[in-house]
Amino acid sequence: MKMLLFLLRFSKTTTAFAILAGVSSGLASATLVALINRELAGTGPATTASIVTFFAVTALVLVLNYSSRVLLLNLSTQAILEMRLYLCRQILSTSFQRLESLGSNRLLAALTEDVLTITTTLADFPLFCVNLAIFTCCLGYLLWLSPLLALALIAFVVLGTLTHEAIERRARTYLVSTRETWDVLIGGYQTLIHGSKELRLHRQRREFFFSGVLQPTALTMRKLAFTCQSIFALANSYGQALYFVLIGLILFAAPGFGRFDPQVLTGFTLIVIYMNAPLSYLVGTFPSFRRATIALEKLESLGLSLTPTICEEKATPATANGRTLELKKLRYTYRSEQEDHDFTLGPIDLQCKAGEITFVIGGNGSGKSSLVKLITGLYAPDAGEVRLDGRRIDNENRDDYRQHFSVVFSDFYLFESLVGLYNPDLDAQALHYLQKLQLASKVQIKDGVFSTTNLSQGQRKRLALLTAYLEDRPIYVFDEWAADQDPYFKEIFYLQLLPELKARGKMVLVISHDDLYYDVADKIIKLDSGKIIEQKYPAACKRT
Repeated sequence: MKMLLFLLRFSKTTTAFAILAGVSSGLASATLVALINRELAGTGPATTASIVTFFAVTALVLVLNYSSRVLLLNLSTQAILEMRLYLCRQILSTSFQRLESLGSNRLLAALTEDVLTITTTLADFPLFCVNLAIFTCCLGYLLWLSPLLALALIAFVVLGTLTHEAIERRARTYLVSTRETWDVLIGGYQTLIHGSKELRLHRQRREFFFSGVLQPTALTMRKLAFTCQSIFALANSYGQALYFVLIGLILFAAPGFGRFDPQVLTGFTLIVIYMNAPLSYLVGTFPSFRRATIALEKLESLGLSLTPTICEEKATPATANGRTLELKKLRYTYRSEQEDHDFTLGPIDLQCKAGEITFVIGGNGSGKSSLVKLITGLYAPDAGEVRLDGRRIDNENRDDYRQHFSVVFSDFYLFESLVGLYNPDLDAQALHYLQKLQLASKVQIKDGVFSTTNLSQGQRKRLALLTAYLEDRPIYVFDEWAADQDPYFKEIFYLQLLPELKARGKMVLVISHDDLYYDVADKIIKLDSGKIIEQKYPAACKRT
C-alpha cells in the first residue's frame, strides 16, 4: 500500500491507466481460462467461432499485459529517477548541522542500501500489479462458477493470509535490526578505507579492529539476516502447503457438503491451479515490500522523506558587495554525543572590512573552526546576529549570503574539475595559477577538468587554493591553509597571495598558527574556550 501511495505521488493519471490495463489483462486472462475450461468440459469438436475467440482473447491478453507492464514500468523508473535526484537535492539543501549530526555512515547507508531496496521494489511493482489483477479476475470467475464454493475459498484465503501475516510480522523486528546494523557496518567500512595507513602501521590495532569491530558487526548482520530470511522461508512454505490443502478441500471435501456439478469442481480445480503462479508471486513480494517500507521509514527518520517533485533551488543574485561583515553577540552551542558537556562559542563581537586581513588564532579546541562555519553561514547561530553590509542574515537569505565566500577548509574536499565556474578564459587563468603555485608540471587542465588530483596533501591544498582564487568572491577564508606547506610556499601564501587579495579589495580571514607572519594581518583575533580574549592591530611593517 505504501508503495502504491508513493507511485501515486508522481502521476495519478499514469498509475490509474496502468492499473486499468492490468485489471483488463487479468480479466482477459480469466476469460481465456474460462474458454479452456468450457472446451475441456465440452463433448463435441471445437467450433470455428470458439477457435477464433480463443486466439483473439490470447492476442488481447498479450496486448493488455504488455501495455500495463510498460505503463507501470515507465512510472516506476520515473519514480526511481526522481527519488534519487530529489534525495540528493534534499541532502544538498539540508542544514550542515543536521548532516554532521547524522554522520556520513548513515547518509551513505541511506543513499545505497535504502535507495537500492526501494528501487528494487519499485522495479517489481509492475509485475505485482499484473499478477494481482489476474488473481482478482480469476476470483471473480470462480464467483460466477459457484458463489458458495468461491465464498468458502475466499474465507480460506483470508484465514491463510492472516496466519501467514502473523508469521511474517515476526520478521519485521529483525528487518529493522538488520537495517540499523548496516549503518554500523558502513561506518566500519569507512574506517577500513580511510584508516588503512594507520591500521597497517599498528598490528594490534588492526587485529582488534578486524576481530573486535568488523567481525562482530558482520556476524550480527549475518545472524539477523538468516533469522529474518528463515521466517520468510517458513511463511512461504506455509503458504504453499495451504495452497495444496485448498486443492484437496475442493477435490475431497466439497462433494460432501453439497451437490456440485463435476464440471464445476473441475473448473474450480483448474482455475485454482492457474492462480498458483500469480498468488505465489504476490506472496513472495511481501518481504521486499516490508523491506522497502522500512527503508522509506528510515529515510523519513533521517529527515530525508521523499516528495513527488524535485524542488530546484532558485539562484538569487547577490544582494551585498561584501564590504563590511559584522558579528554581534553571536553565540553557538556545539552539542556532541561523544563529549560529556556542550561547547559554547561566544558571545562574539567582530567586524571585518573589505581590503582587510584578519587573523584568527588560538589553541586547539578554542572554537576557531566553529567560528569559521558560523561566519560562512554553514551554521546558524543560536543567538546574536550576522550582518553583511548592514543586512541581517537569517534563514531566508543565508544561502545567498554563503555565495559571497571562497573558503579552503582544513578538511577541504578537492573536486576533480572547476565545478560551477564558467569563463571562456578559465583554462588560461587556471594555468597562470598552476604555474605560480608550481603545479604546472604535475597537473594540466582542459575544459576546466584537472588531469589528476592524486597529489600530496600540500599540493592538493594548493589546487584548492587555485579553485578559490578563480571563484573571485568578495570574502576569502583560509582555515590552516599553510599547515601542510613547506617554508617556501608559506612565504608565497603570506607575503604574496594574501596581500594580492587585499589589494584587490577582498575581505580575508585566516586561521593560522604561523606567528612569524602575524604582522601581515591588519587585525588579530585570539580565541580561547570559545571567547575572544584578545584583539590587536599589528603595526604594519615591510619585509625586505
